[in-house]
Parts: sequence; structure tokens; C-alpha cells
Amino acid sequence: MQRVKVGVIGCGVISGIYLKNCTRVFDHLVEVAAVADLVPELARKRAEEFDIPAACTVEELLANPEIEIVLNLTAPAVHASINLQALGAGKHVYTEKPFALNRADADEVIALAESKGLLVGCAPDTFLGAGIQTCIKLIEDGWIGKPYAASGTIMMGNYAEGMHPNFRNFYKLGGDPLMDMGPYYLTAMIAMLGPVRRVTGSAQQLYEEITVKNPRSPSFGETVRVGAPTNVTATLDFHNGVVASLQAAKEGFGYKPRLEIYGTEGNLSVPDPNLFGPVPDFESELRIQFPSSETVTMPLTHGFKEDSRGIGVADMAYAIRTGRTNRANGRLARHVLDISLGIFEASEWDRHVYIGSTVERPAPLPLGLKYNSLEP
Repeated sequence: MQRVKVGVIGCGVISGIYLKNCTRVFDHLVEVAAVADLVPELARKRAEEFDIPAACTVEELLANPEIEIVLNLTAPAVHASINLQALGAGKHVYTEKPFALNRADADEVIALAESKGLLVGCAPDTFLGAGIQTCIKLIEDGWIGKPYAASGTIMMGNYAEGMHPNFRNFYKLGGDPLMDMGPYYLTAMIAMLGPVRRVTGSAQQLYEEITVKNPRSPSFGETVRVGAPTNVTATLDFHNGVVASLQAAKEGFGYKPRLEIYGTEGNLSVPDPNLFGPVPDFESELRIQFPSSETVTMPLTHGFKEDSRGIGVADMAYAIRTGRTNRANGRLARHVLDISLGIFEASEWDRHVYIGSTVERPAPLPLGLKYNSLEP
């Protein structure tokens, strides 16, 4: 199969793992032809680090006729505008989450892509990893009977740490816990259980501003305005009858992920949806608890258990060459955005919010898939 050339816009922290995997793991499917960033030095460093032919401006990247996919790793506030520019230049686009910050921008991106016959993709692609794909198979094979409930908890870090290079983005809509970490859990639940019908929830913002308290932070003592909810609890009703709860907060300490699916014949402990597979000696093992109270750690049925960010881009490349739909697609991301905004609206309006969008569950990856292959 002829490789698909990719251009990367945004050379911040997250670009490292994408470029590593796209140049060393999925390089039989994709070829990174150029990188671009508003800070030219960042682009040059990434080009040197991963032996990429060109470090250029965004305009030069979009004008390159050989580039077929634009990988958008910019800040959340400009995801939609960069996606529209890339589509306008005739490129397929794969973006980091969140897909957009409002429904209108998301719909404009999808409409433009469909009018041009182009594909849209969006992170997270962790649901294509060994952990979630194994859970999908266990559910479909009836190991826990009929699923009827689910519960997810995202307790991570504290806003006052200030250690991430772009920590200020975490105080804005798009970097908040629901829009930043929620997509991992919502996408995993949709992949396992299908689309969501309605939501309700409560969103809380404890502080109007915070002061960075960690003396190791370069921004120690800086006061930053908080512009988005930092503690959210939601109830989700799925079309198949499952009722789920989701707690997302960045007001805690440490990292405590949890996702469980409850069935009539057993309870399934899902590995951390932010990762691709279970981590030994960490609270993310894949286990089933049966009615007898016996708990069994289940073996993985699928590959991609290491950090495989970029598999969504590789899957898109394969989809382009074979004419099928990519799994981490824009419609899926649009549904996740719809759910997230619906939770905020439910809190503000004090009622259930019905989700206007729906989506088909992404096709599971087949068994026996080689680590570096996405062929069906």
C-alpha cells in the first residue's frame, strides 16, 4: 500500500509521542513529510529529532500538494479553525481532542469535509488499544451478561500544581476535566455500549482564580483566572438502556482513574481509558468479578497495549487507501462533544438534556491483528 503523507501542525508536548509512533511504528502506513508551529524553533527541533524532511510555516504545509492528512495538535481554542483551513486546502484532517468548543464549529467542520469527500478524525484513539478492545470482545461474547450500568471516575492532579508547560490551558474551556479527560471515558463507553440518548449533571467551579502553589513550577506564585468548571458529575442514559455515572475533577490529588461496566452476570473493571492497556501494579487491571465473588484478571485479546497514540491517524491512512470509514472519526467526536456540552447545559438549565446527535459504534479491531498492521 502506498504510504499516506502527513503534515503535523503544532509541535508541543503531545507531538512527541505522535511523531515517535508515526515515524517508527506506523511508518509502513504513513510518512511524516513536514511539521509546523507558530514557534519555528519548536518545529525545527521536532524535525531534527524525528528526521522529518521539512520544518515550515502552516501556510507552506497546507500548500504542499503531497500532504494528504493534516495532524492538528494545536491548542483546543483553535482546533476547529485549523481543521477548516486544512479541509479548505483539500486535506483530510485528524485533530487532538476536543473536536471543537461548540456544536456550530463541529458541524461546520463535518459539513465541509463531507462536501469535499474528505475524512475527519479526532482523538482519543486509546479505545483502539488492547484494553478497551478486549473489553468490547468480553462484553460481546457475553462474559458479564447484559450490561445495565457503568461508572467512571476521573480524579487527576490539581489545578494549583502548574507543572505542565501549557498549564494555563487547563483553566479554560477545552482544558477543563470534562472536555480534556472526559473524551477518553466517553469514547470508551460509546465503543463498548453505543451512543448516549440523554444526560443530566452538575458542574461546579470552586474558584474564580488560583495561585500556583508548587515551588518547583516556573510559574510559582502566579495567579491565573479559572474560566471553566473543575468538578463535574453526570448521569448518562444510553440508547441500549444502560445508565452510567461519570465524575470528572481536577480539584483532587494524585491520579485515580476508574471505569466499571456492570452486567447481569458479572462486573467488568476496565483499564484506564487514557491508556492503551493495563499497567502492572496500578489500579487499571482488566478484571471480571462474578456472582460467586470470584475475581479473575483477564488476558488481553488484542494488540496495541503500549502508548500507541497515532493509531487513529494510521487507521485513517488505511481508510483513505481502502475507501472505508476511519474508526476515530468526526461523527464519533461530534457525539462526544454533544454529550459534554449537554452535561454543562443540564447543570445550567436544571433538567435532562436530550442528545441531538447519534453515532454508530466504531468497528472493533479484528483478532490477531499484528502490532504494526491495521488491515481488516
